[in-house]
Amino acid sequence: MEKKLGLAALTALVLSSMLGAGVFSLPQNMAEVASPSALLIGWAITGIGILFLALAMLLLTRLRPDLDGGIFTYAREGFGELIGFCSAWGYWLCAVIANVSYLVIVFSALSFFTDTPSARIFGDGNTWQAIVGASLLLWIVHWLVLRGVQTAAGINLIATLAKLVPLGLFIVLALLAFKLSTFKLDFTGVELGVPVWEQVKNTMLITLWVFIGVEGAVVVSARARHKKDVGRATLLAVMAALLVYLLVTLLSVGVVPRSELAEMRNPSMATLMVSMIGPWGDVIIAAGLIISVCGAYLSWTIMAAEVPFLAATHRAFPRIFARQNRNNAPAASLWLTNISVQICLVLIWATDSDYNTLLTIASEMILVPYLLVGAFLLKMARTPAQTITGIGACIYGVWLLYASGPTHLMLSVVLYAPGLLVFLYARYTHRHDIPLATREKALIGLILAATVPATWMLIG
Repeated sequence: MEKKLGLAALTALVLSSMLGAGVFSLPQNMAEVASPSALLIGWAITGIGILFLALAMLLLTRLRPDLDGGIFTYAREGFGELIGFCSAWGYWLCAVIANVSYLVIVFSALSFFTDTPSARIFGDGNTWQAIVGASLLLWIVHWLVLRGVQTAAGINLIATLAKLVPLGLFIVLALLAFKLSTFKLDFTGVELGVPVWEQVKNTMLITLWVFIGVEGAVVVSARARHKKDVGRATLLAVMAALLVYLLVTLLSVGVVPRSELAEMRNPSMATLMVSMIGPWGDVIIAAGLIISVCGAYLSWTIMAAEVPFLAATHRAFPRIFARQNRNNAPAASLWLTNISVQICLVLIWATDSDYNTLLTIASEMILVPYLLVGAFLLKMARTPAQTITGIGACIYGVWLLYASGPTHLMLSVVLYAPGLLVFLYARYTHRHDIPLATREKALIGLILAATVPATWMLIG
């Protein structure tokens, strides 16, 4: 009999998937594009928006407890099979790319211990040595998840608690070192030469990236012991993560001036720790980063494998991916996911790409699935409070699409297009006797038509 996940395991899954690599680079990432005033506005928008999104998920778990396939089933139930497939495809791609980025950043952090000015072993996580190490870690975690989702979630709970120790230490030290006069230096960002509102817009994909994973409990809701725990875990984890992000970002700008923070090497938290406690700061943060990212990677492996499995059980992906092993782990889906991650690792080595490139792509692919969550709640709303929450989540989703810019939107179109072949194959094998609806044909044509100029723009 399959063991189910309780509130603590679900909360740890969501929190761990959000508190990954991003938090350790957040001080430099945000200082590079925004002044203190823009940071305050940006976090206010993100905080309100992400809480609306979390509340939307909580309400949907209560309105439709029968939909235990997460954000994919919300999109499918509300807007049809093709839209549901696109949500699952986009989310799965986001998860695969996120996993690649975590493997890259683990070995980039290990370079703190192995690399010297004369010897570049792991570098930015994209050397051949790093790729070999990342591949080994990939298949160790693969074996762990094959032993059962409950086993992996238990280990993840321990990793989540462990990662909070260096983060808590950093926040305490930053509070002691914080100076209001430093925080107020160039408060509106005159040195950046960009209006405050533009600075706020530039923070959006960064703040979204650190919250990706908010849907973790919803994605694995079919494995929850009690359905009511899914929404509670989501809200608890979001509030905890928001508090950590706010403190890490705002306190950092009060420890060193924004302009100096913007020039730091990532993970910038390590450099800040060195300035506060000496050489051991590097070691503490690098070790914390490795533990944190390994925990996040484990969470994301569980979620990434769950999506094709759920989509296949709902006849949106080929039926082969609905297979489970004797431990009730989604084995076929896990193999698909990790083979894809392995291919991406080889491409990372071949193209010399880095963590920031992967961050941008992963953030973009999650935008449509998040928007559809709010839209489905709006469609299902029965009370004014539910309607307001749905509108708030939709506004946040639309704002993120606007803030991401046209180039990133074009990139998402190019990545959605190959998924249409998977959709058509799955449709043929599951329901070959039912023809495509006119609306589905029109949407497929629209995506394919947009792929040509999108590819041209990206090449250009």
